[in-house]
Amino acid sequence: MTSTPPTRALAELARAYGIATEYWDWCNRHAMVSAETITAVLAAMGISVTTDEQAQEALRSAFLRPWRRRIATFTMARAGTAPWLAVHVPHGEPVTVWVQLEDQEERRELTQVDHWVDPREVDGTLIGEATFSIPADLPIGYHTLHAEVPGQDSVSGHLVVVPNAVPLPGAVANHGAFGLTSQIYSVRSQRSWGIGDFSDLAEMAVWSARTLGADFVLVNPIHAAEPIEPLEPSPYLPTSRRFVNPIYLRVEEIDEVSYLSTEDSSRLAALAAQARGLNRSDIIDRDAAWTAKRAALEIIFRQPRSPRRQASFDDFREAEGQGLEDFATWCVLAEKHGPLPHEWPAEYDGPQAPAVREVAVENADRVMFWMWLQWLLDLQLARIQTECRAAGMSIGMMQDLAVGVHPDGADSWALGDALARGVTVGAPPDAYSQRGQDWSQPPWRPDKLADMAYLPYRDLLRNQLRNSGGLRIDHIIGLFRLWWVPQGCEPIEGTYVRYDHEALIGLLVLEAYRAGAVIVGEDLGTVEPWVRDYLADRGILGTSILWFEVHEDGTPRRAEDYRRLCLASVTTHDLPPTAGYLEGEHIRVRAELDLFTRSLEEELAVDEAQRGRMLQVLRERGLLGPTPEVDTVVEALHRYLSWSPALLMGIAVPDLTGDRRVINQPGTDEEYPNWRLPLAGPDRTPVMLEDLMASPRAKRLAECAGRGRRPL
Repeated sequence: MTSTPPTRALAELARAYGIATEYWDWCNRHAMVSAETITAVLAAMGISVTTDEQAQEALRSAFLRPWRRRIATFTMARAGTAPWLAVHVPHGEPVTVWVQLEDQEERRELTQVDHWVDPREVDGTLIGEATFSIPADLPIGYHTLHAEVPGQDSVSGHLVVVPNAVPLPGAVANHGAFGLTSQIYSVRSQRSWGIGDFSDLAEMAVWSARTLGADFVLVNPIHAAEPIEPLEPSPYLPTSRRFVNPIYLRVEEIDEVSYLSTEDSSRLAALAAQARGLNRSDIIDRDAAWTAKRAALEIIFRQPRSPRRQASFDDFREAEGQGLEDFATWCVLAEKHGPLPHEWPAEYDGPQAPAVREVAVENADRVMFWMWLQWLLDLQLARIQTECRAAGMSIGMMQDLAVGVHPDGADSWALGDALARGVTVGAPPDAYSQRGQDWSQPPWRPDKLADMAYLPYRDLLRNQLRNSGGLRIDHIIGLFRLWWVPQGCEPIEGTYVRYDHEALIGLLVLEAYRAGAVIVGEDLGTVEPWVRDYLADRGILGTSILWFEVHEDGTPRRAEDYRRLCLASVTTHDLPPTAGYLEGEHIRVRAELDLFTRSLEEELAVDEAQRGRMLQVLRERGLLGPTPEVDTVVEALHRYLSWSPALLMGIAVPDLTGDRRVINQPGTDEEYPNWRLPLAGPDRTPVMLEDLMASPRAKRLAECAGRGRRPL
């Protein structure tokens, strides 16, 4: 892409839509965004400009946009505040404004404020702006605003009152919490069908609570994948974030299995034996595992449900509404035409298309099958959380919310222009991905999301939190700004686009408050300094990775100086397990894949110096002798981390087994087996869940945590 500076008119238009025209890169260098990038990003927002005159006209339209609505589609207020509300009516016309509370039992009139705003001509009509004060004592929740002009229909909008902050559970606030961080598909047991499932997760969670004293288990995103092979291996590139991947179901724990005929039971046993043979592989074969599991689930689906079970299923379908039926219909269409909607016949271009409705009717039983799977997933997830809490966990299961979705997936198809087209989400270059990253996901359009009152975002938060004690938000800085990369461009040719973080964080705080959940934001990478303070004020914990906690000169930060409101860990899924990091696994892999922009010698020197400084700190603090074994260093690092004030401390499950391999290498796709490696030991051979739960190494490492039921 060529790089032409933007004109003044184009730059003003960009800023009006939250598009950055300049930024500071990871080396603290000032960078200007090209006119070509800005134009491409504007086009993704539905704004086509090629001349200054078009830019100026688009800017005028942007300024008039709120004046074209009587009241905003979406208004947010923090509890205890009395913000002003702008109402637009023909100049001089009276208007009555009230709020209907969420429980529908009370109507509250709004009082007009003496605040003059000059009227404006909008589409040939002189429009005035009246200002009203929202009552400070409104209850937390989802309310409806109404504005009525005599002789005209009432116009409504959403009013959401949110808590100021997410309250921490008392046990966590007082004692902190320690837990495991896990890629659950990688933790297989003898009963697994080739991939770790929800029963394996429950076994590991209860064991970690009762034996190790863990208070939570944080899992990878469990969002829905494609209904047919090939399945996308990355849990961070789902087809839908609202719904769940049925590959995680434990087949034998579905109630109807007990009532299968002898013939069906035999078929089920054969499929189970076939799938369990996959447990011996050193690569996770999702396609083979799902082929066997889907066939088994189809057998069980045909078994009649008891009236009680059917009533539960019916209630679930009613609660999930049209969104569930749309997702299930997409699955049926994907089975018939492949998983890429852009290759489908044109008449299937969205869930409201008449041809799509016909497919749903004609294939009602198959649509029911895909909805039934989501119900089963909900039941098994609820059981996991119940068992976690019964085992003594103060938090329980923590889910993980991915940044976005597959560009050709169910959410992309169902949400239409709420997602921007022609651009993808990524990250600018940084120390660990010096070429930048392109995650191939379509971003939310800030304007369309607001027009939809953020309902799709709210719905996915509710589904994530319903059966969880906590939620990790991957790349939470994306709720403030996201790096948009025009299609066909390198990641470095992108730019930041800002979002209404007050709305996005406010809804997150409200849903977490109602669920009684802890929220952790992954706030690594290039972060504006004020963002972390803002998140802390809202009760959202940050993320601290030991290797990244350094001063500007590269010296390690004292553990005692870490943030209190954070989840601290030694490693993360984008780095090797700790033993692998100590042995330079991340350097070896990135060198083989040609991911460096500096010479290998320079990278080796920088890495050796960083690790050397950390080891020296451990020696100075009395945690290491002069020539320790790798396992001893791993334990010392975790004990050092336990001295931090961080409320949450996580231990990666691969560290419990001595694994060395990187789960995911950022900046790669098929060049590396990302998200396909099972849990392994120091010799890189697979380790089963039963072996993990009998491991003395796991118990020794857990003793280093010093959180939760152990005093800080």
